[in-house]
Amino acid sequence: MHGRMSDGPSIYAITLPGLEAVLADEARAAGFTLGAVTPGGVEIAGDWPDLWRANLELRCATRVLWRMGSFMAFHLAQLDKRSHKFDWGAVLDPAVPVRVEVATSRKSKIYHAGAATSRVAGGLEACGFTVAADAPVTLKIRIDDNRVTVSVDTSGDPLHKRGTKPAVGKAPLRETIAAAFLRQCGYDGTQPVLDPMCGSGTFVLEAAEMSAGLQAGRARSFAFEQLRGFDADAVAALRVTARRATPAVTHYGSDRDQGVIQMAQQNAERAGVSDLITFDTADAMKIEPPGAAAGLVMVNPPYGARIGNKKALYPVYAKLGEALRTRFSGWRVGIVTSEPSLAKTCDLPFLPDGPPIAHGGLRVRLYRTDPLA
Repeated sequence: MHGRMSDGPSIYAITLPGLEAVLADEARAAGFTLGAVTPGGVEIAGDWPDLWRANLELRCATRVLWRMGSFMAFHLAQLDKRSHKFDWGAVLDPAVPVRVEVATSRKSKIYHAGAATSRVAGGLEACGFTVAADAPVTLKIRIDDNRVTVSVDTSGDPLHKRGTKPAVGKAPLRETIAAAFLRQCGYDGTQPVLDPMCGSGTFVLEAAEMSAGLQAGRARSFAFEQLRGFDADAVAALRVTARRATPAVTHYGSDRDQGVIQMAQQNAERAGVSDLITFDTADAMKIEPPGAAAGLVMVNPPYGARIGNKKALYPVYAKLGEALRTRFSGWRVGIVTSEPSLAKTCDLPFLPDGPPIAHGGLRVRLYRTDPLA
């Protein structure tokens, strides 16, 4: 029942705008065959096993879609007719309710998403499927230039929910963004990562999992388990829960808040990487390089836009920059902030800015350096 698509790449991995190239690099490195890299995501050629593996392994993807097919529709009656004839059963299980989400473009003659949704839902119901707002499977219908593309969301919960991290502090960075920023800094799992404002531990957890060769989605379930192509034994064989045998590096997370350090420690234990991370309650301004080889300092300091007052943060960034400049020779640095003026205050030799990334109602950027002199 594998419902193979024949007309080009059928898997579409979505990421945040600005991170498409990072996701493409990650997918290539993981051995996927790529199609086009488009705004918002990456096309991957392949069949169900590739789709399952994409969900399990891609750290920078927010969700993975399976493209079921497409057709032209110039008005609602045509959409209605085609929805009644579409082969929903090739991929969907009639026993599993579905939710319908329609996005329309201004280039299409069908521009009312609500009316389009009800036509597609009517077609599904006529074919014996149940449509419900709280269904475990979501159909994503895109009408662009009068072409209706039908995809099913195979992830379910967004992929930043790794299934191992219940405890989060204030303003946590999503795991998918953290993984992408680590990759943008050239992180490949072989060097230590130090985060002196680690909060609930996102950067060091992602780094430790990468260095241990652990799959991002090893501990969670996916919407693809509700589709007709699902093969439980084949997915179980792809799901790798063991760590790679090579000795992994130690990572370092510290924060002045003892409560969040306890939270980070619990998260590391749940993820099975607590032995790869040394946590400490400490002031970020007093950080010293651990005895390890030089690696990467990754930090997501407060921005002032959401937590506290921006003006009070200038001395914090200045002191952090000074600590890094004077003590971390040979280390690379990545700093995430929504405020270019705060980044500038660090007085570090930053490379050209990365693209702005949407995060919690703000637009943040990664400011990174080569190894410090």
